[in-house]
Amino acid sequence: MNAPESDYGLWGLVVLNTAIFVGFAYSFFKPATLRDWRSFGAYSAFVVALFAEMYGFPLTIYLLSGWLGAKFPGVNLFGHDAGHLWWLLTSRHGNPHLGVLHVLSIALLFAGFMLLSKAWHVLYHAQRRHALATAGPYRLVRHPQYIGFVLVMFGFLLQWPTLLTLAMFPVLVVMYMRLAISEERDSQAAFGDAWRSYAAVTPRFIPLFSKADHARSAGSR
Repeated sequence: MNAPESDYGLWGLVVLNTAIFVGFAYSFFKPATLRDWRSFGAYSAFVVALFAEMYGFPLTIYLLSGWLGAKFPGVNLFGHDAGHLWWLLTSRHGNPHLGVLHVLSIALLFAGFMLLSKAWHVLYHAQRRHALATAGPYRLVRHPQYIGFVLVMFGFLLQWPTLLTLAMFPVLVVMYMRLAISEERDSQAAFGDAWRSYAAVTPRFIPLFSKADHARSAGSR
């Protein structure tokens, strides 16, 4: 009996895709401080883990192969389509790249990178003026750059979940929350009342879209 064909071991694609997505994030985020490099490094580690399994060695498929093989006996688990685990586990047929989750994944990736780009542009000009960043996405939330990273990582999880990235994701979200709080302490020390006035009407992560929400936020100052 022939061994099932494997679509993995493509380490050149691991390097190429890692370089592309880390490079995109770097060009949009442009880390400058130690805190910036920590957030960028965490995202980069997530991307490396993702593409190492997507094209290199499918650790998640390997660890779950006994259970998956019994549940899906006719499926080549080491074919690339089987790595789209949400698609496989819901017993969908056809091309997984055309599925709703995959399309949503692409939308989240695009939104995340665009948010990183717009946030960096505003932050860069604010830092040059030694002023608070309050324009663009900073009008809606205080930390759009971290939201951008989370959107990108969540988009990847919808497209290609792995045990390692699923475990890393909540840890990285908590890390970004702690970095955001640390940044806020520095901003309050640097800008005083201007920062407090801005923070009183601008949520940390979840934007207020309705006028009633904005009124309640303004009234709580």
